[in-house]
Amino acid sequence: MQLRFTKLDAFDPHRQSFECKHEADANPSITAGADMLFQQGMAATSFDLWPDDRDYKKAAQIWMQAAGKGHWKAQLNLAGLYLQGLGVPQDADKALELTEDLMRKGVPAAWDNMGAYYMGGIGPLKQDATVAYAFWQKAADMGSMAAQAYLGEKLDAGYDDPPSFWGNRPIGRQMLECAFSQGSAKAAHELGLSLDVVDKNYPLALIVLHEGVKLGSEKAANSLSVAFDTGRALVDHRIDVARAERYSILGDALWRNPDLRFPNLDKVLPLPPADLPKWDGNKQTLIDAAKALMVQPAVRPTPGSQRTGRAHIPQSHGLQAQSRGVIVEANTPVPHSGYWQPRLYALHREHERVWERAQSPQHYDKGETFETVDRSSMGPYANVAPRTVWHYMGEAVSMTVAPHPLVAQGIARSICAPEPRVHCRGSEPCPRTGVWFASIPKDHLFAARHNRWDRQAYIEQGQPFPAPTTLHEAGGITVAARDIRWHWIGDANRADASGHVHVTLTTIDS
Repeated sequence: MQLRFTKLDAFDPHRQSFECKHEADANPSITAGADMLFQQGMAATSFDLWPDDRDYKKAAQIWMQAAGKGHWKAQLNLAGLYLQGLGVPQDADKALELTEDLMRKGVPAAWDNMGAYYMGGIGPLKQDATVAYAFWQKAADMGSMAAQAYLGEKLDAGYDDPPSFWGNRPIGRQMLECAFSQGSAKAAHELGLSLDVVDKNYPLALIVLHEGVKLGSEKAANSLSVAFDTGRALVDHRIDVARAERYSILGDALWRNPDLRFPNLDKVLPLPPADLPKWDGNKQTLIDAAKALMVQPAVRPTPGSQRTGRAHIPQSHGLQAQSRGVIVEANTPVPHSGYWQPRLYALHREHERVWERAQSPQHYDKGETFETVDRSSMGPYANVAPRTVWHYMGEAVSMTVAPHPLVAQGIARSICAPEPRVHCRGSEPCPRTGVWFASIPKDHLFAARHNRWDRQAYIEQGQPFPAPTTLHEAGGITVAARDIRWHWIGDANRADASGHVHVTLTTIDS
């Protein structure tokens, strides 16, 4: 019997218990090479591109390669392309086949997707909400944060009106908290609203919604914008149009690109009572400063960039490893513009090899005449050595490192590796203002849960680092602060002569 028809426990909206599990613990491991392919596919279809510029055919080809290397996210995305006929022929059966394969491998998100397929009656599947909710329940119990957030919203209600809401707030709240602890933007928004409207726990609701903006919730950003603009109880009846404007700008950015994350939100928009840093009014400055930072390797001088004259090769440029096969005698007109390597017609003795290894490529324009090459370093053998010839090496080509795929997607920003490097444990006070990246050892029990590309924070000097657990007990990650390694990656706001702190940007180009 095919997996899509596997017998499941019936959905129980009035269940009495829920165990929080994280999908990161269940998902197959992903290699760095496979993830690089996956991100390249994401860059080709980025929301940052105009719809007509998104290359789904290229993404499909790349995700096929990544899926072949075991990348489960790439395989799910590929299933989505087959479902919609983007970049590949529309084929619902193929989408189901790819999804079922991941279900067999225990990927919670695949079980969540199958629920959506049943709810929509995709391909050969008969539309069936009862079956759909059974799959979502299974996915939530396996750790799917999407399923936890969806069901948590339905259960976290004060009245019972299926299939829209069921009055089971304790379990609904636990599901939302569990999904929130995994980084679900939807769960953060729903949880924040519940704390605000139902519990009247305004201080905690404000924190949760603010965290939701960091995780990429457009709705959380817009909710806070309205709250500060109108002075609602959520913000202690404070009317703060400056804060409202900044949340609104970030909300608009998330509407345009739902993949955005703002882990460094506190750099541009700290919660009260902290003062807002001065801002130049440029929307992109605000958005970029709140994004995650991707550290690029320090730019090192490339071979030839320190030379002068004809031997100089521009920084970040290089020559091909082998010649083009064009050989020209000395003291003749140059047939092609580019770099030419002086060599000996034949090598017989060690001193000739030493001389040739010491020669640098020289740049000549077409029509110039090759200059006489100095062979005096050969000593008494200079005049009896084989004649000098010139090998064409071509023009210097750019060796610029391609931007990180997350930067290409517009959801992160490049920055130079800071010097000197600063590291410290999470149990210590922050030694320097700026953006910090957190990680724990790969062999730690919760490494898969904790180590994410957006695990960053903007922290003021002397302040404690963020707690190693989530804001809520349910789903909290039990990691000792001393086990978390924080890495300073710079990009701090700066004060002007009058002492006013301004939002600043440091990029790889500065």
